[in-house]
Amino acid sequence: MQWSDTILEYIQQLKPVTLNAALAQRMAGLIDLTSLNANDTEASVAALCEKAHTAFGPVAAVCVYPQFVSLPVAAFAGTPIKVATVANFPLGSSALEVVMLEIGCALRDGAQEVDVVFPYERYLAGERQYAHTFVAACKAACGDHVTLKVILETGVLRDVSIIADATFDVLAAGADFVKTSTGKLAEGASLEAAATMLLAIKHISPQLKRQVGIKVAGGLRDLTQAAHYIELADLVMGRDWVNSATFRMGSSQLVDELAALSCTGGMISH
Repeated sequence: MQWSDTILEYIQQLKPVTLNAALAQRMAGLIDLTSLNANDTEASVAALCEKAHTAFGPVAAVCVYPQFVSLPVAAFAGTPIKVATVANFPLGSSALEVVMLEIGCALRDGAQEVDVVFPYERYLAGERQYAHTFVAACKAACGDHVTLKVILETGVLRDVSIIADATFDVLAAGADFVKTSTGKLAEGASLEAAATMLLAIKHISPQLKRQVGIKVAGGLRDLTQAAHYIELADLVMGRDWVNSATFRMGSSQLVDELAALSCTGGMISH
């Protein structure tokens, strides 16, 4: 499907950003506050959890490695903040049996969302049936009440036609969200990749007859970037579509940026 011109048109429509309290409040509720570092500890995860209630409202979710899931589960009991974790992370190369064990353990500890890395290298090698089987098995393990986000690693897939095909295939196999990147490679999210995924979602949603969404992650560090991704989703899907059930932004830094914004009185133009 040839979408290159359409993608460019959407990106060219993006306007300069005025960061105000209303936008900051909207943004806060779309963030997956994330820490996926090799040196994470119980203390650092506890500190992360303390940031989840921002001056502009709570984040959508907190995402941590599986061994730390029980900490945010306890911290956010009775709140709307979800607890997310990762599987097949970050390389996307684990055996399916291992991934099933990872997901099972995470769910037993109370994870409500699982971000699993797509087996992108096998997909690029032509093993599309395996990729479908993989995603379907992950969704079966998650069941109806746990959100499955599948990380495509768009910086590796690179070509918009491949990103579109992967989005179609992953959603058809049962994923609830497609996600741009792990954040562990040099090339993370891009407006081009996000626009491609949004157009694919728009195209396939009537066939699926269920709600699906997108998570932008990988190199998302400042509020202007974040605002452009929100505006892009508004343009492609409509403003009413963009909410925490369909749109997320994974970041470790946006909450710190929101805290800085609150200190300025909540208004900055870019």
